[in-house]
Amino acid sequence: MSSTQMLKGILDGCLLAIIKDNEVYGYELAEKLENYGFDSFSEGTIYPLLMRMQKEKLVSSTLKKSTAGPKRKYYSLTEKGEIELSHFLERWHTLQANVNRVISHESKSIHKGVELDER
Repeated sequence: MSSTQMLKGILDGCLLAIIKDNEVYGYELAEKLENYGFDSFSEGTIYPLLMRMQKEKLVSSTLKKSTAGPKRKYYSLTEKGEIELSHFLERWHTLQANVNRVISHESKSIHKGVELDER
């Protein structure tokens, strides 16, 4: 499974977290994700998600003048979006803890098996 496939389920939460504190436009979101190490997401991936999130009333948008061309659509979190982000963070922490327990336990089992085989 590629990292892109693994991340698709959590990309919404990452976008909500980025948008939470500041209004952000689509290209800026792609740049921020890249700065965090997510180089596999383009604007073409992000814009459909933003449109869906807007339909679900998780984000709102405002057109603002740009110094470099046409107006830009800036996204901000709605109250519903803040609640969804909070729920996402709860689910993420639970998932992260569960995955870490599995990996830690299985890693110990693998190392014990290697030690036994070497004796």
